[in-house]
Amino acid sequence: QFSGLKNKERQVKDVLLKAGKYPQAPELTGISGYINTKKEIKISDFRGKVVLIDFWTYSCINCIRTLPHLVEWDKKYRDRGLVIIGVHTPEFEFEKNIENVKEAMKKYGIEYIVVQDNDYATWSAFKNRFWPRKYLIDKDGFIRFEHIGEGAYEKTERKIQELLTETGMDVIDMSLSEVEDKTPKFGRWTPELYAGYDFALSRSQNIGNSEGIQPDQTITYILPSKLNRDIIYLQGSWKSNSDNLQSQGESSIVLDFTASSVNIVADSMSEPLEMEVLIEDNYISKEQAGSDVEFKDGKSFVMIDKPRLYNLFNGDHEDYKLTLKINSKDFFFNAF
Repeated sequence: QFSGLKNKERQVKDVLLKAGKYPQAPELTGISGYINTKKEIKISDFRGKVVLIDFWTYSCINCIRTLPHLVEWDKKYRDRGLVIIGVHTPEFEFEKNIENVKEAMKKYGIEYIVVQDNDYATWSAFKNRFWPRKYLIDKDGFIRFEHIGEGAYEKTERKIQELLTETGMDVIDMSLSEVEDKTPKFGRWTPELYAGYDFALSRSQNIGNSEGIQPDQTITYILPSKLNRDIIYLQGSWKSNSDNLQSQGESSIVLDFTASSVNIVADSMSEPLEMEVLIEDNYISKEQAGSDVEFKDGKSFVMIDKPRLYNLFNGDHEDYKLTLKINSKDFFFNAF
Protein backbone atom coordinates (compact mmCIF):
# COMPACT_ATOMS: atom_id res chain seq x y z
CA GLN A 1 0.00 0.00 0.00
CA PHE A 2 2.87 2.36 0.87
CA SER A 3 4.53 1.57 -2.49
CA GLY A 4 1.28 2.25 -4.34
CA LEU A 5 0.93 5.61 -2.61
CA LYS A 6 4.47 6.53 -3.55
CA ASN A 7 3.79 5.66 -7.22
CA LYS A 8 0.67 7.79 -7.22
CA GLU A 9 2.57 10.73 -5.75
CA ARG A 10 5.26 10.29 -8.41
CA GLN A 11 2.63 10.26 -11.15
CA VAL A 12 1.03 13.46 -9.83
CA LYS A 13 4.45 15.11 -9.65
CA ASP A 14 5.24 14.05 -13.24
CA VAL A 15 1.98 15.53 -14.51
CA LEU A 16 2.59 18.79 -12.65
CA LEU A 17 6.10 19.02 -14.13
CA LYS A 18 4.72 18.41 -17.62
CA ALA A 19 2.05 21.07 -17.11
CA GLY A 20 4.82 23.61 -16.68
CA LYS A 21 6.56 22.56 -19.91
CA TYR A 22 3.96 21.34 -22.41
CA PRO A 23 0.50 22.49 -23.56
CA GLN A 24 -2.53 20.36 -22.74
CA ALA A 25 -4.13 19.02 -25.91
CA PRO A 26 -7.51 20.59 -26.71
CA GLU A 27 -10.48 18.32 -27.28
CA LEU A 28 -12.12 17.34 -30.53
CA THR A 29 -14.98 19.77 -31.03
CA GLY A 30 -17.66 20.48 -33.63
CA ILE A 31 -17.17 17.08 -35.27
CA SER A 32 -19.84 16.25 -37.88
CA GLY A 33 -18.84 12.67 -38.72
CA TYR A 34 -16.95 9.71 -37.26
CA ILE A 35 -15.36 7.00 -39.40
CA ASN A 36 -13.76 3.73 -38.22
CA THR A 37 -15.16 4.20 -34.73
CA LYS A 38 -18.51 3.19 -33.25
CA LYS A 39 -18.99 6.20 -31.01
CA GLU A 40 -18.34 9.90 -30.70
CA ILE A 41 -14.81 9.71 -29.35
CA LYS A 42 -12.77 12.30 -27.46
CA ILE A 43 -9.00 12.58 -27.14
CA SER A 44 -9.35 12.16 -23.38
CA ASP A 45 -10.88 8.71 -23.95
CA PHE A 46 -7.36 7.51 -24.71
CA ARG A 47 -5.52 8.59 -21.55
CA GLY A 48 -2.74 6.10 -20.94
CA LYS A 49 -2.13 5.73 -24.67
CA VAL A 50 -0.27 7.87 -27.21
CA VAL A 51 -2.48 9.82 -29.63
CA LEU A 52 -1.33 11.12 -33.01
CA ILE A 53 -3.59 13.86 -34.40
CA ASP A 54 -3.19 14.39 -38.15
CA PHE A 55 -4.91 17.35 -39.81
CA TRP A 56 -5.44 16.44 -43.46
CA THR A 57 -7.78 16.77 -46.42
CA TYR A 58 -8.08 14.12 -49.09
CA SER A 59 -7.31 16.14 -52.24
CA CYS A 60 -4.11 17.70 -50.81
CA ILE A 61 -1.00 16.19 -52.44
CA ASN A 62 1.13 17.08 -49.40
CA CYS A 63 -1.28 15.13 -47.20
CA ILE A 64 -1.47 12.23 -49.65
CA ARG A 65 2.30 11.77 -49.58
CA THR A 66 2.23 11.46 -45.76
CA LEU A 67 -0.54 8.83 -45.65
CA PRO A 68 1.63 5.71 -46.31
CA HIS A 69 3.68 6.60 -43.22
CA LEU A 70 0.56 7.00 -41.07
CA VAL A 71 -0.90 3.74 -42.36
CA GLU A 72 2.36 1.93 -41.56
CA TRP A 73 2.58 3.42 -38.05
CA ASP A 74 -1.02 2.41 -37.40
CA LYS A 75 -0.27 -1.22 -38.34
CA LYS A 76 3.01 -1.27 -36.42
CA TYR A 77 2.07 0.44 -33.16
CA ARG A 78 -1.71 0.19 -32.74
CA ASP A 79 -1.46 -2.93 -30.58
CA ARG A 80 1.27 -1.22 -28.54
CA GLY A 81 -0.88 1.76 -27.60
CA LEU A 82 -0.76 4.24 -30.49
CA VAL A 83 -4.09 5.80 -31.50
CA ILE A 84 -4.14 7.77 -34.75
CA ILE A 85 -7.00 10.21 -35.29
CA GLY A 86 -7.13 11.83 -38.71
CA VAL A 87 -8.93 15.17 -38.42
CA HIS A 88 -10.29 15.70 -41.93
CA THR A 89 -10.68 19.45 -42.34
CA PRO A 90 -11.88 20.15 -45.90
CA GLU A 91 -10.29 22.71 -48.17
CA PHE A 92 -12.97 22.51 -50.87
CA GLU A 93 -16.73 22.13 -50.62
CA PHE A 94 -16.85 18.59 -52.07
CA GLU A 95 -14.49 17.37 -49.34
CA LYS A 96 -17.25 17.89 -46.76
CA ASN A 97 -19.11 14.87 -48.19
CA ILE A 98 -18.50 11.89 -45.87
CA GLU A 99 -18.86 9.40 -48.72
CA ASN A 100 -16.05 11.12 -50.63
CA VAL A 101 -13.86 10.92 -47.53
CA LYS A 102 -14.67 7.22 -47.04
CA GLU A 103 -13.81 6.48 -50.67
CA ALA A 104 -10.46 8.27 -50.31
CA MET A 105 -9.73 6.34 -47.11
CA LYS A 106 -10.40 3.06 -48.90
CA LYS A 107 -8.09 4.10 -51.75
CA TYR A 108 -5.22 4.92 -49.39
CA GLY A 109 -5.75 2.00 -47.01
CA ILE A 110 -6.68 4.10 -43.97
CA GLU A 111 -8.08 1.96 -41.16
CA TYR A 112 -7.44 4.32 -38.24
CA ILE A 113 -10.07 6.72 -36.87
CA VAL A 114 -11.01 9.73 -39.00
CA VAL A 115 -13.31 12.53 -37.85
CA GLN A 116 -14.90 15.22 -40.01
CA ASP A 117 -14.05 18.75 -38.94
CA ASN A 118 -16.20 20.42 -41.61
CA ASP A 119 -16.64 23.68 -39.70
CA TYR A 120 -12.95 24.01 -38.68
CA ALA A 121 -13.87 23.86 -34.98
CA THR A 122 -11.13 21.41 -33.97
CA TRP A 123 -8.72 23.10 -36.42
CA SER A 124 -9.35 26.36 -34.53
CA ALA A 125 -9.09 24.70 -31.11
CA PHE A 126 -5.56 23.54 -32.04
CA LYS A 127 -4.81 26.97 -33.57
CA ASN A 128 -3.80 25.16 -36.75
CA ARG A 129 -3.26 26.77 -40.16
CA PHE A 130 -1.65 23.99 -42.20
CA TRP A 131 -2.31 20.77 -44.12
CA PRO A 132 -0.86 18.39 -43.09
CA ARG A 133 0.07 18.96 -39.46
CA LYS A 134 0.73 16.29 -36.86
CA TYR A 135 0.57 16.47 -33.07
CA LEU A 136 1.77 13.72 -30.70
CA ILE A 137 -0.09 13.63 -27.39
CA ASP A 138 1.33 11.63 -24.48
CA LYS A 139 -0.39 9.33 -21.99
CA ASP A 140 -1.33 12.27 -19.77
CA GLY A 141 -2.82 14.41 -22.55
CA PHE A 142 0.08 16.78 -23.21
CA ILE A 143 1.30 17.79 -26.69
CA ARG A 144 4.90 16.59 -26.77
CA PHE A 145 5.71 16.96 -30.47
CA GLU A 146 4.32 18.57 -33.59
CA HIS A 147 5.34 18.85 -37.21
CA ILE A 148 4.04 21.02 -40.06
CA GLY A 149 4.00 19.66 -43.61
CA GLU A 150 5.68 16.60 -45.06
CA GLY A 151 8.88 14.90 -43.96
CA ALA A 152 10.50 14.39 -40.53
CA TYR A 153 9.19 10.81 -40.56
CA GLU A 154 12.18 9.32 -38.74
CA LYS A 155 12.04 12.03 -36.07
CA THR A 156 8.28 11.55 -35.67
CA GLU A 157 8.53 7.77 -35.37
CA ARG A 158 11.32 8.00 -32.79
CA LYS A 159 9.08 10.31 -30.76
CA ILE A 160 6.22 7.82 -31.07
CA GLN A 161 8.55 5.12 -29.69
CA GLU A 162 9.70 7.40 -26.86
CA LEU A 163 6.16 8.25 -25.78
CA LEU A 164 5.02 4.62 -26.02
CA THR A 165 7.98 3.64 -23.83
CA GLU A 166 6.68 6.08 -21.21
CA THR A 167 3.47 4.04 -21.11
CA GLY A 168 5.46 0.90 -20.30
CA MET A 169 5.72 -0.50 -23.82
CA ASP A 170 9.10 -1.91 -24.87
CA VAL A 171 9.42 -0.35 -28.33
CA ILE A 172 12.45 1.90 -28.10
CA ASP A 173 14.71 -0.64 -29.84
CA MET A 174 12.27 -1.44 -32.66
CA SER A 175 13.59 -0.73 -36.14
CA LEU A 176 12.14 2.28 -37.94
CA SER A 177 9.65 1.87 -40.77
CA GLU A 178 11.03 1.71 -44.30
CA VAL A 179 8.32 3.65 -46.15
CA GLU A 180 9.85 5.84 -48.85
CA ASP A 181 9.95 9.57 -48.13
CA LYS A 182 8.54 11.23 -51.26
CA THR A 183 8.86 14.80 -50.02
CA PRO A 184 10.10 16.94 -52.97
CA LYS A 185 13.77 17.84 -52.59
CA PHE A 186 14.22 20.33 -55.45
CA GLY A 187 14.94 23.98 -54.72
CA ARG A 188 12.50 25.61 -57.18
CA TRP A 189 9.14 24.42 -58.38
CA THR A 190 5.77 25.85 -59.33
CA PRO A 191 3.73 26.54 -56.16
CA GLU A 192 0.19 25.39 -55.51
CA LEU A 193 -2.16 27.40 -57.71
CA TYR A 194 -5.85 27.96 -56.95
CA ALA A 195 -8.74 28.45 -59.38
CA GLY A 196 -11.66 29.58 -57.19
CA TYR A 197 -11.76 33.31 -56.50
CA ASP A 198 -12.13 32.90 -52.71
CA PHE A 199 -8.85 30.96 -52.66
CA ALA A 200 -6.85 32.61 -55.46
CA LEU A 201 -7.54 36.29 -54.88
CA SER A 202 -7.02 36.04 -51.12
CA ARG A 203 -3.53 34.63 -51.85
CA SER A 204 -2.75 37.36 -54.42
CA GLN A 205 -3.08 34.80 -57.23
CA ASN A 206 -4.93 35.38 -60.48
CA ILE A 207 -5.06 33.88 -63.94
CA GLY A 208 -2.68 35.31 -66.54
CA ASN A 209 -5.31 36.45 -69.05
CA SER A 210 -5.79 40.22 -69.13
CA GLU A 211 -9.44 39.91 -68.07
CA GLY A 212 -8.41 38.11 -64.88
CA ILE A 213 -10.76 36.28 -62.54
CA GLN A 214 -14.12 38.03 -62.34
CA PRO A 215 -16.14 36.56 -59.43
CA ASP A 216 -19.40 34.86 -60.44
CA GLN A 217 -19.01 36.00 -64.05
CA THR A 218 -18.70 33.97 -67.26
CA ILE A 219 -15.90 35.28 -69.47
CA THR A 220 -14.61 34.19 -72.89
CA TYR A 221 -10.82 34.17 -72.65
CA ILE A 222 -8.27 34.44 -75.46
CA LEU A 223 -4.83 32.98 -74.90
CA PRO A 224 -2.14 35.72 -75.07
CA SER A 225 0.92 35.25 -77.27
CA LYS A 226 3.31 35.38 -74.32
CA LEU A 227 2.83 33.21 -71.24
CA ASN A 228 4.46 33.80 -67.87
CA ARG A 229 5.63 30.86 -65.80
CA ASP A 230 3.69 29.60 -62.75
CA ILE A 231 0.41 31.27 -63.78
CA ILE A 232 -2.79 29.61 -65.02
CA TYR A 233 -4.06 30.73 -68.44
CA LEU A 234 -7.49 29.96 -69.88
CA GLN A 235 -8.88 29.71 -73.39
CA GLY A 236 -12.57 29.60 -74.18
CA SER A 237 -15.54 30.38 -71.96
CA TRP A 238 -15.22 29.88 -68.18
CA LYS A 239 -17.42 30.72 -65.18
CA SER A 240 -15.66 31.91 -62.03
CA ASN A 241 -16.98 30.27 -58.85
CA SER A 242 -15.88 30.72 -55.26
CA ASP A 243 -13.80 27.55 -55.10
CA ASN A 244 -13.37 26.55 -58.77
CA LEU A 245 -13.38 27.57 -62.43
CA GLN A 246 -16.05 25.86 -64.55
CA SER A 247 -15.73 25.34 -68.31
CA GLN A 248 -18.65 26.40 -70.52
CA GLY A 249 -17.90 24.23 -73.54
CA GLU A 250 -14.81 23.76 -75.70
CA SER A 251 -11.96 25.23 -73.68
CA SER A 252 -8.43 24.70 -72.44
CA ILE A 253 -6.04 25.39 -69.57
CA VAL A 254 -2.38 26.25 -70.16
CA LEU A 255 0.36 26.31 -67.52
CA ASP A 256 4.10 26.78 -67.89
CA PHE A 257 5.46 24.99 -64.84
CA THR A 258 8.65 23.80 -63.17
CA ALA A 259 8.32 20.43 -61.45
CA SER A 260 8.80 16.69 -61.72
CA SER A 261 5.14 15.95 -61.03
CA VAL A 262 1.85 17.78 -61.66
CA ASN A 263 -1.58 17.14 -60.18
CA ILE A 264 -4.96 18.79 -60.64
CA VAL A 265 -7.99 18.78 -58.33
CA ALA A 266 -11.01 18.50 -60.61
CA ASP A 267 -14.43 16.91 -61.18
CA SER A 268 -17.27 16.44 -63.63
CA MET A 269 -20.67 17.66 -62.47
CA SER A 270 -22.54 14.83 -64.19
CA GLU A 271 -21.15 12.24 -66.61
CA PRO A 272 -17.46 11.23 -66.71
CA LEU A 273 -15.53 13.24 -69.28
CA GLU A 274 -12.18 13.09 -71.05
CA MET A 275 -9.59 15.79 -70.44
CA GLU A 276 -6.77 15.66 -73.00
CA VAL A 277 -3.24 16.08 -71.64
CA LEU A 278 -0.45 17.66 -73.74
CA ILE A 279 3.15 18.57 -72.96
CA GLU A 280 4.89 21.08 -75.25
CA ASP A 281 1.77 21.02 -77.50
CA ASN A 282 2.02 17.23 -78.09
CA TYR A 283 0.10 14.44 -76.42
CA ILE A 284 2.03 13.40 -73.35
CA SER A 285 4.31 10.38 -73.74
CA LYS A 286 3.86 7.21 -71.73
CA GLU A 287 7.24 7.90 -70.11
CA GLN A 288 6.01 11.23 -68.72
CA ALA A 289 2.37 10.34 -68.13
CA GLY A 290 0.97 10.60 -64.63
CA SER A 291 -0.73 7.64 -62.99
CA ASP A 292 -4.22 8.83 -64.03
CA VAL A 293 -3.40 9.32 -67.74
CA GLU A 294 -4.89 6.86 -70.25
CA PHE A 295 -4.09 6.30 -73.93
CA LYS A 296 -6.49 5.50 -76.77
CA ASP A 297 -6.61 6.19 -80.53
CA GLY A 298 -3.38 8.18 -80.39
CA LYS A 299 -4.65 10.49 -77.64
CA SER A 300 -3.60 10.89 -74.03
CA PHE A 301 -6.31 11.87 -71.58
CA VAL A 302 -7.57 11.65 -68.02
CA MET A 303 -11.08 10.42 -67.31
CA ILE A 304 -12.59 12.91 -64.86
CA ASP A 305 -15.35 11.12 -62.98
CA LYS A 306 -15.25 12.16 -59.32
CA PRO A 307 -13.98 15.04 -57.15
CA ARG A 308 -10.38 14.25 -56.32
CA LEU A 309 -6.74 14.88 -57.14
CA TYR A 310 -5.58 13.53 -60.54
CA ASN A 311 -1.91 12.88 -61.35
CA LEU A 312 -1.09 14.28 -64.82
CA PHE A 313 2.68 14.28 -65.19
CA ASN A 314 5.72 12.46 -63.79
CA GLY A 315 9.13 13.19 -65.29
CA ASP A 316 12.45 14.94 -64.81
CA HIS A 317 12.46 18.12 -62.77
CA GLU A 318 12.53 20.75 -65.53
CA ASP A 319 10.49 23.51 -67.19
CA TYR A 320 7.49 22.40 -69.25
CA LYS A 321 4.33 23.68 -70.90
CA LEU A 322 1.15 21.81 -69.96
CA THR A 323 -2.08 22.09 -71.96
CA LEU A 324 -5.37 20.52 -70.88
CA LYS A 325 -8.27 20.41 -73.36
CA ILE A 326 -11.91 20.01 -72.35
CA ASN A 327 -15.16 20.03 -74.28
CA SER A 328 -17.85 20.12 -71.63
CA LYS A 329 -19.98 22.46 -69.54
CA ASP A 330 -19.67 20.05 -66.59
CA PHE A 331 -15.93 20.26 -65.94
CA PHE A 332 -14.49 22.29 -63.08
CA PHE A 333 -11.13 22.46 -61.39
CA ASN A 334 -10.09 23.78 -58.00
CA ALA A 335 -6.30 23.82 -57.97
CA PHE A 336 -2.99 22.59 -59.37
